[in-house]
Amino acid sequence: MMKKVVKPIIRHLVLALLAVIWLIPIVWLLATSFSSYQGINISHFFPEKFTFNNYLMLFGAADTVAQFPRWFMNTFVIAIFTCIISTCFVLMVAYATSCMRFKARKPLMNVGIILGMFPGVLSMIAVYFVLKSIGLTNSHFGMVLVYSAGSGLGYLIAKGFFDTIPVSLREAAKLEGASEATIFTKIVIPLSGPIIVYTVISSFLSPWMDFVYAKLILNSGISTDWTVAIGLYNMLDRSLINTYFSRFCAGGVLVSIPISALFVIMQKFYVEGVTGGSVKG
Repeated sequence: MMKKVVKPIIRHLVLALLAVIWLIPIVWLLATSFSSYQGINISHFFPEKFTFNNYLMLFGAADTVAQFPRWFMNTFVIAIFTCIISTCFVLMVAYATSCMRFKARKPLMNVGIILGMFPGVLSMIAVYFVLKSIGLTNSHFGMVLVYSAGSGLGYLIAKGFFDTIPVSLREAAKLEGASEATIFTKIVIPLSGPIIVYTVISSFLSPWMDFVYAKLILNSGISTDWTVAIGLYNMLDRSLINTYFSRFCAGGVLVSIPISALFVIMQKFYVEGVTGGSVKG
């Protein structure tokens, strides 16, 4: 009896401790973003004086170092186009592997899964030289191309969701003379809201949070072309950190708002998409 009482208490205490440890840096970042002191203040966890100036300066006092509105817009445009293209690629590949039967289907699926296991950074040097040879470095179009090109390899969860859609619906449509394209757009897609939401969020997150590829491709030094990740990282330069650290924290908070809002609004569909896609593989 005691074990049944003690074990849950210990488990919840451990989880509470981990939650506190996880929240400390987030709370500190949020608190520092309202600090009236521009640099890093390690003598106090919470600022002695609170102000909104850091947020106002990000948008109203842009200079050669901090051009947050331009960075935000660059990142947003790249993320939106990547999201649209990647979502289309993922859904089409998932439909083809789930609902269509053709030669070499299973070998292609296996190859896709194996390639998806390798981290993308392994290919970034080759990708950079390919983009350089065709003149797409320091180009937002080049970044959209890189983010979107291999997105179809992430088809597996969407395929699992499509596997749960009754085959009889597609067969009935075929008997009525519907083509594969019609079945995909008029029958499968309307029934796939949760997995579409999951795919959209996943596709949006990749360019929104990426630093490595952005830093590699946008290397001209022209700050107006940077994404938010590169711009905020530049604020942590040794010569700038004592002037821009509080603004860096404010920028970090602002960057997290769209993603947080997206998750809160779409949480129900996101969870349904993940669980629905894990039923079959």
